[in-house]
Amino acid sequence: MLNKVAELLKEVESFAAKNIEELEQFRIKMLAKKGAITALMSEFRNVSNEDKKAFGQQINNLKQTTQQKIIALKEQLDQTINSSNKKMDLTRSAEQVQLGARHPISVVRNEILDIFSRIGFMVSEGPEIEDDWHNFSALNFPPEHPARDMQDTFFIEKEVALRTHTSSVQVRVMENQTPPIRTVSPGRVFRNEAISARAHCIFHQVEGLYIDKDVSFADLKQTLMYFAKEMFGEKTEIRLRPSYFPFTEPSAEVDVSCNICSGKGCNVCKHTGFLEIMGCGMVDPNVLENCGIDSSVYTGFAFGMGIERIAMLKYQVNDLRHFFENDLRFLKQFTSAY
Repeated sequence: MLNKVAELLKEVESFAAKNIEELEQFRIKMLAKKGAITALMSEFRNVSNEDKKAFGQQINNLKQTTQQKIIALKEQLDQTINSSNKKMDLTRSAEQVQLGARHPISVVRNEILDIFSRIGFMVSEGPEIEDDWHNFSALNFPPEHPARDMQDTFFIEKEVALRTHTSSVQVRVMENQTPPIRTVSPGRVFRNEAISARAHCIFHQVEGLYIDKDVSFADLKQTLMYFAKEMFGEKTEIRLRPSYFPFTEPSAEVDVSCNICSGKGCNVCKHTGFLEIMGCGMVDPNVLENCGIDSSVYTGFAFGMGIERIAMLKYQVNDLRHFFENDLRFLKQFTSAY
């Protein structure tokens, strides 16, 4: 498998395009949904455990090298076209054309996925409209659980609703794959909540799942510590508080030190110096059995975070509603490589 990555890397490094059309064909061949790199990523589950880390790093390096090569070739071709075109374009606007910026939620989402891809997590996605089994029952929610009420869930029909979390994607992955499983599930979710500086009825999540033999809570803690330091900086601190979720046992809430107020206390962290960013825990054996995985052989951990909450911390934004108002004065502040 590593030989395939090396061959593609050699092809990327030696590639040269004569025109924009050749460059676009190369981009589609390598980076499209059915491209060579995506095909390699889909074979990750077939790689042995001892090779997964090296394979994940090599694929990530290949993808970054390909993107950089395409950008560099495009700049060269654009310069060649501009230098050969000596005539003035009288139809061109006199004002300087400004490039747009990615939405901050997209920037943070991509950065989160990139961090977890470095340690072997693959991306999985699913439908936003879910049935009761994938959204509640398979995840160990009892029939009387308040999350099933209209107060918390947007129901379309009796057994069909807008998903309240991307854990439903994890259920689909567990039903269709055999361990080891290591995946992150990004997506938009919906809950019938009051809109405020800290909450919204529509928001975005990234949930992670790791199932294998002998997975422990220590593995979970170190994974989350790695993520927090990569996202917020080496000096970031985390703390885990005991909590309850139907689909994990034991469960915990994860807080990171608030960089909006530097731990002094503000309205975002409720003057505690820490801000909750996610819930986590060891996957409940009932959930494993519901999805056809033998809980006597396999264990696993799961975690889930709101992308808006991460973006608020990263960019020191004190009101979540800014991300949904599409104010160009706010959005123009964000530029990123992701």
